Amino acid sequence: MVITKDAPRISAAYVGRFAPSPTGPLHHGSLLAAVGSYLEARAAGGRWLLRIEDLDPPREMPGAACGILRTLEAYGFEWDGEVVYQSRRLDHYRAALDRLVAAGLAYPCACTRREIADSSLRGIDGPVYPGTCRAGLAAGRAPRAWRLRVGEGETGFLDAVQGWQSQVLARDLGDFVLLRADGYFAYQLAVVVDDALQGVSHVVRGADLLDSTPRQIYLQQALGSPLPGYAHLPVLTNAAGEKLSKQTRAPALEIERAGLELWQALTILGQQPPAGLRGAAPAEVWRWAFAHWRLGVVPRQRAIMDG
Repeated sequence: MVITKDAPRISAAYVGRFAPSPTGPLHHGSLLAAVGSYLEARAAGGRWLLRIEDLDPPREMPGAACGILRTLEAYGFEWDGEVVYQSRRLDHYRAALDRLVAAGLAYPCACTRREIADSSLRGIDGPVYPGTCRAGLAAGRAPRAWRLRVGEGETGFLDAVQGWQSQVLARDLGDFVLLRADGYFAYQLAVVVDDALQGVSHVVRGADLLDSTPRQIYLQQALGSPLPGYAHLPVLTNAAGEKLSKQTRAPALEIERAGLELWQALTILGQQPPAGLRGAAPAEVWRWAFAHWRLGVVPRQRAIMDG
């Protein structure tokens, strides 16, 4: 177990995590999520885990996982326990899917993306799946993916930053994918299984995942897993309103600017670090942040423009 010497004493009650995907180097947007989740865990006297979500090889960049670890270390982050890699946990995801299938909660789907788009209304995350294969596969059709059968009721939760959130999954999304047509497990299943197995009690992450949370809560309930608390921080966008990402050419973090960029992240998160800390060594910025972090002053909005 690794503990920052300036952080509060570790307690078994709170377990947070940071779970980047190795699709490229960390940037200002991913730093914001890391800072918020790290400080909230330490302020609660809890543990902070690091998980590499490497379940989508076609999107991953060679060497990105190692680069993420080096960057986090250079910025002064200290995680607890070993780093977990999703690519090494496929048996856990298969076991969870098998449980859902045995309970009649998951079913095979033969539909292509084009077929779904041609017969669906637009929902919160693309076309709403119309339930074509719910009653069984049509004659001559082979399964492509596996979906979770969702109910008609509302799924809601109180987010610690964004307030009350809810969806009617059947209306807003439809039965969603657990195992993709390309053979890879879907993010929604993997993250729920991992959070449960790792004992994650609180999830602090970017608001780009806010709309995924009702799906994850529904899946947690289907698997009988504990429900963590959620806090979704504003994401950073570029001048065009696009979320900072590899696809939008977000610049990578620069290790030689670590202190300055930590100060900027704290400022964006509403913490008002003193100007004298601007560009200070990371250890000095963290010392102030451990003593002054307040989740309650984080801006209650989904996005903030970078810079």
